[in-house]
Amino acid sequence: MTKTISKIIRRRHKIASKAGMAPGTVAYVGSKRDFKVTAEIFSYNETELIHKENLNPLTIKDDYKPDEVKWINIDGIHDTEVIEYIGKTFCLHSLAMEDIAHAEQRPKLDDYEDYVYLVVKMIDYNEQTKEITTEQLSVIFRNNTLITFIEDKGDLFNGLRDRIKKGNIKIRKSGADYLLYSMLDIIVDNYFLVLEKIGDKLEEVEIRLLGEPMKSDVNALHGLKRELIFLRKIIWPMRDVIGLMTKADHKNILPNTQLYLRDVYDHCVQAIDTVETFRDLTSGLMDLYLSSLSNKMNLVMKTLTVISTIFIPLTFIVGVYGMNFEFMPELHSVYAYPLVWAFMISITAAMLVYFKKKEWF
Repeated sequence: MTKTISKIIRRRHKIASKAGMAPGTVAYVGSKRDFKVTAEIFSYNETELIHKENLNPLTIKDDYKPDEVKWINIDGIHDTEVIEYIGKTFCLHSLAMEDIAHAEQRPKLDDYEDYVYLVVKMIDYNEQTKEITTEQLSVIFRNNTLITFIEDKGDLFNGLRDRIKKGNIKIRKSGADYLLYSMLDIIVDNYFLVLEKIGDKLEEVEIRLLGEPMKSDVNALHGLKRELIFLRKIIWPMRDVIGLMTKADHKNILPNTQLYLRDVYDHCVQAIDTVETFRDLTSGLMDLYLSSLSNKMNLVMKTLTVISTIFIPLTFIVGVYGMNFEFMPELHSVYAYPLVWAFMISITAAMLVYFKKKEWF
């Protein structure tokens, strides 16, 4: 997670580099990308489907047809020329274009009267690096057209694409508002998959803490706590965004779709509850680790105390007979040495029996 924190610090420096620019300036803020920006277009209705891939975004036209749904997906936001072209073609506000090029946006919903601008965060879990990855999705929703801008190549929507390609299903019979709902539903469902991975990590740490806690477990707990804080910053505003959509009177969001959006809202609330539960569990595991350390220290101190207590009378006895007085009758006795040893062993045995009965060790 140190790598993740350093990335966040570097991103803040990039955000700071925009200071002083005029509002509406389209300047890319995000991790360095060097791939070619491409476009993908789905045009469909209940009976017809046109799918085009690997298109040049600078050739896209605003050819809206009221009887079909159009999904234009742009892979990459680092080429500001593409964003400016799409903005001019579809008459987007300069502030919306500026936000699209800014990869560090907080999830939000802006209503520009004739279209809606939406920012959400897609999260996934990298099995190789064991880290959470994030990707920003910007959505322009107008009429029956959906324009999505994805920060990097690849997304969570391959299953959605397959559903669109199949005929005679609800998504092909519905409008762009239902397509937008389907995207949000996939994104929120993936939150639970990531949270499940974090839950598995917490369970593993808990098992180790109940056995032999180590310093590495504390580092793991701190990493998980940072991940949960990170997720909380994503899921809380996501809930607010979907909540606004369920209450919005936008002409392109049908009441039937708002019913589905309310279901996604409930899932967001569940995800937030899971995050808060995991945060409490993380704090509890940290307390468990500290208690385990304290118990181990108490056991060590108890053992040392028992040993010291046993040797106190023995030290007294050998101290007495170690004095160089001339008139000590036992010093001249043949049986004095073995008797002293027997007496000391008896005292040790008696003390051990007493400590055992008191369950001091």
